[in-house]
Amino acid sequence: MKTLTVALGERSYPIHIGPDLLKTGSLVADTLPAPRAVLVTNETVGPLYARQLADGLEAAGVTLLDRIELADGEQHKTPATLEQVYDRLLEARADRKTAVIALGGGVVGDLAGFAAATYQRGVPFVQVPTTLLAQVDAAVGGKTAVNHRLGKNMIGAFYQPRVVLADTDSLGTLPDRELRAGFAEVVKYGLIRDPAFFAYLEEHAQAILARDPEALSEAIYRSCRNKAEVVAADEREADQRALLNLGHTFAHAIETGTGYTDWLHGEAVAAGMVMAAEVSRRAGLLSESDTQRITALLKASGLPVKGPADLATDRYLEIMGVDKKASGGAVRYILLEGIGRAFMTAEVPEAVVREAIDACR
Repeated sequence: MKTLTVALGERSYPIHIGPDLLKTGSLVADTLPAPRAVLVTNETVGPLYARQLADGLEAAGVTLLDRIELADGEQHKTPATLEQVYDRLLEARADRKTAVIALGGGVVGDLAGFAAATYQRGVPFVQVPTTLLAQVDAAVGGKTAVNHRLGKNMIGAFYQPRVVLADTDSLGTLPDRELRAGFAEVVKYGLIRDPAFFAYLEEHAQAILARDPEALSEAIYRSCRNKAEVVAADEREADQRALLNLGHTFAHAIETGTGYTDWLHGEAVAAGMVMAAEVSRRAGLLSESDTQRITALLKASGLPVKGPADLATDRYLEIMGVDKKASGGAVRYILLEGIGRAFMTAEVPEAVVREAIDACR
């Protein structure tokens, strides 16, 4: 097991990464104010791993008051589903010391985390991510949210977990498509701040996607280390943390524009990062060779490098206008000056953005 710490003063918490962690209930129990919890999972992950986690928690003295299985998929990350979680928490008579434990991917973690942040004005929260995307990104940093029909993650809160338990064995049942989608978020860390990691991924991408234990563990560890450092420096996205959204402005437009059904989040991020790179190149910031390296790595990893052909450029711009990073009516873009050098700016001519989207459709 490898352990990192997200350094946030008295709210600091560990990220444990390694095999066979679901059964080690003490890693969770030791962080809770009381030995009571409600488990939130989904209908796909629950049958696979809920029993292991429950047995480990019970062995460590934690009583599970309820197990809530949600419908699987981004299209269910809605206020209506959140209401169902509140109902079950109330029916279980969960109090302010009852922990909410999220077992699943980014959707489960985001939704359960927002429920924990708002139920009785905040109860303890634990992340047990079971997808690569959640282990390297969604479960770390305290972003919680549900989607609105007009925009992704528009209703949410910053709310840090007590602990993140990333059991690498749980990736063994992850479909190949979802593993590749998670890999897009891994690539993101190399692009925004870690060129040596990007080079490592160029060399080891196929081993990671083949689930080589050493390569996969290294990719998760280095991704989490990068995110932990960024979150510790800028918890609430005032500055540096916004760089973690490389490609996401375009990606959220793809997801919203397609109704959260056709594209996995990581797939949309991959296409979005290519669009961001293309904007950067057309703005004279990023070299042709670096643009090609980015596209080549994502394409070789089986990820999309173009957005949906039937999503109009005007629709992209309409959706991006209500993006969370928009300020004073201007969309703020995360662009690249080189691999490992990202920055945020609102000074991008719309014509350049249009040309980049058109080139990537």
